[in-house]
Amino acid sequence: MQRLGDDYADGRQQDQLLRKQRIRAGDLSDGDAGDKTVEGEYHTWDYATREGVSEIQVFRNMETALKRAGFTIDYENTPMQITAQKGKAWYGLENRGSYYDQTIVIEKAMEQEVTASDLADQINKTGRVAIYGIHFDTAKATIQSDSESVLQQIVQLMQENPALKLRVEGHTDNQGAAAANQALSEKRAQAVVAWLTSHGVTASRLTAKGFGATKPVADNASEDGRAKNRRVELAKQ
Repeated sequence: MQRLGDDYADGRQQDQLLRKQRIRAGDLSDGDAGDKTVEGEYHTWDYATREGVSEIQVFRNMETALKRAGFTIDYENTPMQITAQKGKAWYGLENRGSYYDQTIVIEKAMEQEVTASDLADQINKTGRVAIYGIHFDTAKATIQSDSESVLQQIVQLMQENPALKLRVEGHTDNQGAAAANQALSEKRAQAVVAWLTSHGVTASRLTAKGFGATKPVADNASEDGRAKNRRVELAKQ
């Protein structure tokens, strides 16, 4: 991972494949900031500031390097904090005088580990299971290719339980118009059924139903909550 503006210090690096990180974000017009949770590939560098280098020098150096690299400054609190974004990459600076931290998070959804056995256990216990590993294009019912491993586990579930019949349910968060969310959830449920039937599951064992945003499992006021509400559920019939 490339470091930005690191010519004023010596430091150590920590990397994690996936984690959730709270970052500072806000409205530059009034300086107000709020917390944003980003999950993905995480890198951080902890630096001791070299003697004779001031906080404002570190701050301006980072600010200039970010802009040159094509980042947009999302929040800044001179000379202590910067949050910047470029595509799916988020950068954070925490300037602490004698040392400072740089953090970069590359947004990537954390994968749900799903096995046919786990699905069967949950369905036997509660009659339904929520699936978060089926991903769609934004505002569309197109299933993304990284969903295939989860879908294959559902196929295996149906093969190992030949008497099982399922209703595939689509759910959204509350962003946007209710009617659009309802239609989208229905199309996504239908898309999952179509994928499963095209991979060997008998059509008579599956039905599709969309619920839009009417059955949330978390608070839609937060990003984490909305992410939990965007899901596919399998319900035993």
